[in-house]
Amino acid sequence: MIGALHTVVLDAPDPLALAGFYREVLGGSVEVDPEEDGPDGAEWVELALAETGPRLAFQRSPGYVPPVWPGDDGDQQLHLDIRVADFDAAEQALLAAGARHLETHRGFRVYLDPVGHPFCTVG
Repeated sequence: MIGALHTVVLDAPDPLALAGFYREVLGGSVEVDPEEDGPDGAEWVELALAETGPRLAFQRSPGYVPPVWPGDDGDQQLHLDIRVADFDAAEQALLAAGARHLETHRGFRVYLDPVGHPFCTVG
């Protein structure tokens, strides 16, 4: 092993808003460094999922263009798999939080977060 996963970083037009969405989905705590603020607000926001575990981070990307699911070229860029105990209950909560349901398959469901990043729930 060369290293350990520290952070998965997602581009977003509004990092604080997207961090809030994932906090609602995964729990954890949102951390904003005021020294990282730009004219449009936070430029970099982190979601700490556990004290010593990996983090999700969100960086401002003014020209953000969401990936296409499924793309004709197969390019998903990146997606998260989120384990859930109950697909239907998770779907209701995800939709209420701002996710969009795309597809249902045996063993997983595909969603888009509020800015278009794909993610899946898995059983």
